[in-house]
Amino acid sequence: MDMLTPVLDRLVEPSDIRALEKRDLNRLADEVRAEIISAASETGGHFGAGLGVVELTVALHHVFNTPEDRLIWDVSHQAYPHKLLTGRRKALRSIRKKGGLYGFTKRSESDYDPFGTAHSSTSISAGLGMAVARDLKGARNHVIAVIGDGAITGGMAYEALNHAGAEKSRLIVIVNDNGMSIGPAVGALSTHLTELRDTPKRTGSNGPSSFFETLGFRHIGPVDGHDLDRLVSTLSALRDESDCGPVVIHVVTEKGHGHPFSKPDKEKYHAVGPFNPETLEFKATPATKPTYTKVFAEALSDEASKDPKIVAITAAMGSGTGLDHFGAAFPARCFDVGIAEQHAVTFAAGLATEGMKPFCAIYSTFLQRAYDQVIHDVALQNLPVRFAIDRAGLVGQDGATHAGSFDLTYLGTVPNMIVMAPSDAHELRRMVATASAYDDGPIAFRYPRGDIHGEDTKNDVNILEIGKGRIIEEGEEIALVGLGSRVSACIGAASLLREHGLHVTIADARFAKPIDTDLIERLVKSHRVVMLVEEGSIGGFSAQVLTHLAQARLLDRAEIDPMILPDRFIAHGSPAEQLADAGLDAQSIAARVIERHRTAARKVA
Repeated sequence: MDMLTPVLDRLVEPSDIRALEKRDLNRLADEVRAEIISAASETGGHFGAGLGVVELTVALHHVFNTPEDRLIWDVSHQAYPHKLLTGRRKALRSIRKKGGLYGFTKRSESDYDPFGTAHSSTSISAGLGMAVARDLKGARNHVIAVIGDGAITGGMAYEALNHAGAEKSRLIVIVNDNGMSIGPAVGALSTHLTELRDTPKRTGSNGPSSFFETLGFRHIGPVDGHDLDRLVSTLSALRDESDCGPVVIHVVTEKGHGHPFSKPDKEKYHAVGPFNPETLEFKATPATKPTYTKVFAEALSDEASKDPKIVAITAAMGSGTGLDHFGAAFPARCFDVGIAEQHAVTFAAGLATEGMKPFCAIYSTFLQRAYDQVIHDVALQNLPVRFAIDRAGLVGQDGATHAGSFDLTYLGTVPNMIVMAPSDAHELRRMVATASAYDDGPIAFRYPRGDIHGEDTKNDVNILEIGKGRIIEEGEEIALVGLGSRVSACIGAASLLREHGLHVTIADARFAKPIDTDLIERLVKSHRVVMLVEEGSIGGFSAQVLTHLAQARLLDRAEIDPMILPDRFIAHGSPAEQLADAGLDAQSIAARVIERHRTAARKVA
């Protein structure tokens, strides 16, 4: 049964929170926490992080004049209480659903979201930009950036702190220290925060001089992030100072605070599915197949058991990439470098120079952050770094910020780079083995989020010939050339088309670079229409094929129809909804084939 929320019900406008008496604030925090638990039990979502900052969120909106005072949430996994208190309560149960609230902060969603976030470590840079703009305009509003102890280990945060400390603009940085990002925070700065958190408690002193003070910030804390009175008094004092320069407030919180659900395993309950709020049990979901991530992790561990040179690298995403499985088996050969994709790639390059076989497992959307390192430190030197690119293509409820839409394009343009995409679990195992055996330069394989296609078998895990695809089914007139995740959609489309009397050829490209030119030329010469189907943006696999056909003077031999992601960002929704929106599901492919077949038939007639 849902808790009564009399204080929350009184908030007609977000600004009403500033009129609340102090005695009402703790009640409001309890009501906000109960409302989030109730909503998350229905929708799932980023659960633990938001519960940990309820008191901080209430205090910030009580003390500061938002949205005139700018409040930026780094990553914004923790922004559910913020959304709830800024006019989005009624829509909270639509979060991460098609047409509903976005799972992160978004400028177009609310004036209270001055900067959209979802990737890590951006808030201080954005906040400093806003603070300097304010100073140039002669305004007096405050700028507050809230960043976690995991996100602050990202290199971009260091760069921003370095600049802000020298710039001296009035900027408040709140470090939300809960000892976690998605997994446990790692690195020397995390250790330093632990020392700052613990030393005053041990000795009663002000603690050691902090890293932040060395950079020119005033350092306040640690402050108990669940003590509303202390938070309000600390923030009010800063608000009322006439000229305070840059300040860091070290706030200690507990991820998942106030609910026993998240305490036993904070990483597991970082993001959850629907659950029973009374029993804390997850609602039953149909049994699923293993995920591509799980198959990759098992395949890499199998290879590593045979080859001691194999090492694995993750950038603070051990569970997300499956490398926690590898790390349990080979702890000395698994490295979590923190939120540091640039460092991860060049670290891998260094390992490769000494004869190791590094597998750098990074989400497609996060590998974008290390593009210069991929080019300059890996490809230019032709170093055999292996890139395991998870979450390639559309990613469902996490939306456009996390979609792996661009890797086929940004890797396909890089000399020396090999790019593969598995169509099913067995193909993924073969690509892991192929990458392990390939020592002639960098090689990447990209695979989607979610359950595998096809049966996962460990039999006949043979190394692939570089740049060679395969024919799955021979047909007539129309050929569907799928890459990676879209091969299964092509197979589904072919099944639908048989009901219309059409028997199409199905090919699995396997390689986005180098493309199988022999296969492509044969299909173009023997079919009236060749459709190229990929879950990637303009400039990817299809562009490679079209370039080759133009250079080979074969563009007029058949109608070439690229089916790619549309040139826009795809809104969040279920994976099926996103693929339908993009026109890349089996039904859309079949409809396009029928249209093409009719057009081709009219031309012949």
